[in-house]
Amino acid sequence: MKNIIKTMLLSVVILGMSSCTEEKILDLKPVNNILSPDAFTTPTLISTYMNGVYNAAAIGQYNAAPTSPNGGRGYVWGAAFVEQGETRGEDVVNMQTFYELTYRGTYDPTTANNVYYWVDGYRLINRCNIMIEGTTDAVAKGIITQAVGNDYIGQAKFLRAITHLELLTYFAKPYFFTPGATHPGIPYREVGVNTSEEIKTESAKPRNTVAEVYAKVLTDLNDAETLITTGNSTSFSSRVVGRASKWAAIAFKTRLYLQKRDWANVIVEGNKLTSAFAITADPYAPFQNTTGSAPSNSESIFSIQHSAISNPGSNAALASILKDRALVCISPILWRDSKWLADDKRRENGKFIFTPASGIKYSNKYTDVTNRTDAAPVIRYAEVVLNMAEAQARSSNPTAALTLLNSVRNRSLALPATQAYVAADFPTDAALVAGILKERRIEFLQEGRRWTDIHRLQNDPIPAIADANKGVPAKFANGAPAAAAYVLGNSFVVTTPVAAIPYENYKFLWPIPQIELNTNPGLGQNPDWN
Repeated sequence: MKNIIKTMLLSVVILGMSSCTEEKILDLKPVNNILSPDAFTTPTLISTYMNGVYNAAAIGQYNAAPTSPNGGRGYVWGAAFVEQGETRGEDVVNMQTFYELTYRGTYDPTTANNVYYWVDGYRLINRCNIMIEGTTDAVAKGIITQAVGNDYIGQAKFLRAITHLELLTYFAKPYFFTPGATHPGIPYREVGVNTSEEIKTESAKPRNTVAEVYAKVLTDLNDAETLITTGNSTSFSSRVVGRASKWAAIAFKTRLYLQKRDWANVIVEGNKLTSAFAITADPYAPFQNTTGSAPSNSESIFSIQHSAISNPGSNAALASILKDRALVCISPILWRDSKWLADDKRRENGKFIFTPASGIKYSNKYTDVTNRTDAAPVIRYAEVVLNMAEAQARSSNPTAALTLLNSVRNRSLALPATQAYVAADFPTDAALVAGILKERRIEFLQEGRRWTDIHRLQNDPIPAIADANKGVPAKFANGAPAAAAYVLGNSFVVTTPVAAIPYENYKFLWPIPQIELNTNPGLGQNPDWN
């Protein structure tokens, strides 16, 4: 059959569609209508296809058809990873119906928000595979140089790696669930599908084990670190935060090794970034001026860019969901936590916090409610620093860990000279780890990090940490909290009527989407969902 550029979705199994459907990820011609023999025939077309890969990461598709002029609801990296990652946890409150099934744990194999995490994740992965194959062929034909080709291939491998890693945290148990991580993971797809023959071979692809997925992710990230040349300057003004870089690959390796509990390598990888990045003096700086491709601060490493004509729309854009439409607010559980000091700058109304007349507190990290151009912060240096801090604490290096922890926290304190943590605050390594974990919840609120932390902390080697992180946590009631819940120091009592989901319960994991199992029953459903 004649190859199509692989913007034609040909397989339910690979891309989660129930019939052959043209993909509408990028509306700008010529991307959607180029035949495969032509797609990688000029440097301009190759560059355009790479833009299409990033567009797939930013916009996605929802319910098999675009739901806005821009194409979709931000699956996976444009907005969905923030909204889903937060509403699986307890630090936000879902107020209406958009994420209620995720928030309350009442999803099933047909729930759209879960299904399209998988669908658009694998659609993006397929685009990455096409990019890798097409670029390799273009280099062989002399259409682009090896150096240019390597840069594109490295970027595609980075996006392929991080998307598999993200899907793994929702659809598979953590790395240490079994000795050697031999339990079922997800299929690691490395073939771009566009022919009937490829459909036959790829549609029957089984799950890789979790260990195999981690190994493949690491290989791709190592390749990305070596191959990518875009944005590799040590000067932030010369970097490109909206494109993958070797720095982004290194940063994600610290996340991977943290999830794998390989503390030594978290530190090794994190140290590679110390000469190129720095924690900003103003904690709000990473959320200002995010519409350009170049970072405006020393902390942003990789973000997904949006514009007025390319964003997840009113039904998903970060400023829309988390501020303008008031669909998800900050939970009183975290807001009233005594470890979050009352005069912390991250509580500042009008800067970090938006407070309407209702008195409910919303994140103000994303502010463009008109054009929805806020970038989605996929990873920033503050995370790398706290990853290293945790690794040092778990390795019984409390002095190094405390220094790293304070480097992130102190910039947000009203009086760091007296409010900074000191060694006496953490008499044990376990107490220090707990302090770092609480700081992560405060620092990364509404950045999509909560679920990944909950997932990796199950059966933690520190008993107290394990006891505090069993399954999906209990949550504040779905709906609008009372204004009194946000008044610190009053007598308001926080309750958690949304019940916890034990780690052993089948609902701890999302089910494999039914549309995937319809054509690949051999993939196997997650336990007890059948």
